[in-house]
Amino acid sequence: MQTELSNQLGVEHAVFGFTPFPAVAAAISRAGGFGVLGAVRYTAPDDLKRDLDWIEAHVDGKPYGLDVVMPAKKVEGVTEADVEAMIPAAHRQFVQETLAKYGVPELAEGEASGWRITGWMEQVARSQLDVAFDYPIRLLANALGSPPADIVARAHEQGVLVAALAGSARHARKHQEGGIDIVVAQGYEAGGHTGEIASMVLTPEVVEAVDPLPVLAAGGIGSGQQVAAALALGAQGVWLGSVWLTTAEADLHSSALTRKLLAAGSGDTVRSRALTGKPARQLRTEWTDAWDAADGPGTLPMPLQGLLVAEAVSRIQKYEIDPLLGTPVGQIVGRMNDVRSVRAVFDDLTRGFEQAVDRVNRIAGRSGT
Repeated sequence: MQTELSNQLGVEHAVFGFTPFPAVAAAISRAGGFGVLGAVRYTAPDDLKRDLDWIEAHVDGKPYGLDVVMPAKKVEGVTEADVEAMIPAAHRQFVQETLAKYGVPELAEGEASGWRITGWMEQVARSQLDVAFDYPIRLLANALGSPPADIVARAHEQGVLVAALAGSARHARKHQEGGIDIVVAQGYEAGGHTGEIASMVLTPEVVEAVDPLPVLAAGGIGSGQQVAAALALGAQGVWLGSVWLTTAEADLHSSALTRKLLAAGSGDTVRSRALTGKPARQLRTEWTDAWDAADGPGTLPMPLQGLLVAEAVSRIQKYEIDPLLGTPVGQIVGRMNDVRSVRAVFDDLTRGFEQAVDRVNRIAGRSGT
């Protein structure tokens, strides 16, 4: 599973693995892929530094990258308190009523919410990068499109490639104009924030739109056969996120959530604004149903929604309130039926890739070549 891009980065397989877990990121790189650590949950720079130190000690000298979330346009002088003040009282009441309906306990006195999305705010993302650029990261990815121009320039000055996610060919062309090095074409099937175009349609459209920039295919990919299909569509690699959630190295802090992921089928996800304010594919739960219901207050725009539900999500996760318990995940969850090591996932990917290539060669009359 080698391409020009994987050779450029010095990795054995053109598999880029996004994950919030340092142990998974390091294991992906050790297995021959390219681990990418999601930084959005790091609100304190020292916490990110601690985990990057850990990766450095466990990656065996293999390359890895970082994924941040920051808008292309800078907004000056806006604090988290300013944003919090914009949340309507009716929405706060809806959250409390929903939690009460399901008997969700309060956090202990003095216990801070364990899940905050302040990482969506630009000043936090910039503090993350101040830490990350002290490490030998090889790739900086941004989940909200092209990073600000000064961040792109700073990355390039340090020899770091910059990637940006796109849900349409139009978005991809904007990334190219902004000096991005790699476009991640993220299809409708993907977990987290997605557009409305399926990956089978999106990938070749983006490849053509930004040629000669390399494109990574994302969304609905979890087998070697699907990796082969992505490369056949013109991608120079794949961007996988969901499949790592049920690996042995992942730390979901919730056995109930792992059980739900293993039991879920490909039809058990929904694109909902309930988590962040932007459409994000996640497990469908009674929490997402409540926010998407016609008689509800409706969700708030990013980042208001994420700040609004942060404590609620922490309480749901801590106490494992099953009807409300969910996580961002793609439709590939239907194939995530057992807990495997990252290495085992790569073994399956390479085996399936070889089988797919052999099958195509037989169809084309090139058996044995």
